[in-house]
Amino acid sequence: MNVADILAAKNAVAISIKPNDTIQALCHLLKERKIGAAVVSRDGVTIDGIITERDIAFALATKGGELASMPVSSLMTKDVITASPTDDPGRVASTMLARSFRHIPVSDNGRYVGMISIRDVLKERVAELQEQAAQLRSVAMNRMAPQDR
Repeated sequence: MNVADILAAKNAVAISIKPNDTIQALCHLLKERKIGAAVVSRDGVTIDGIITERDIAFALATKGGELASMPVSSLMTKDVITASPTDDPGRVASTMLARSFRHIPVSDNGRYVGMISIRDVLKERVAELQEQAAQLRSVAMNRMAPQDR
């Protein structure tokens, strides 16, 4: 399994918002898509930044009422760590945990192709472990069955 498999399993769509769009527009996008983060991109292909619900919540404490009209670019994280479709999900999860973030954009040769969350990675890993456990139970049950001699 790799990151591309996770994107395929969740039917991922590369959702992005433009740097000059407002935080209010971002909030509508997050609500409509039921997501917690969006890539910021001028052209929908390159990754200029990332912005999360946590960025909005923290900014609300200092920006107050002016937050809704601020551009997304004023709050986005510019130094974005990305994953590749060929990356191992375990290594991606380790990076996410070590860096304390829950969403990571996936970039294929500089082209934004989707986003995965720590939840996506864990869901696939649990499914993989359940399948392995079922296979082990099946092998164990076959060994316990009496054999004809």
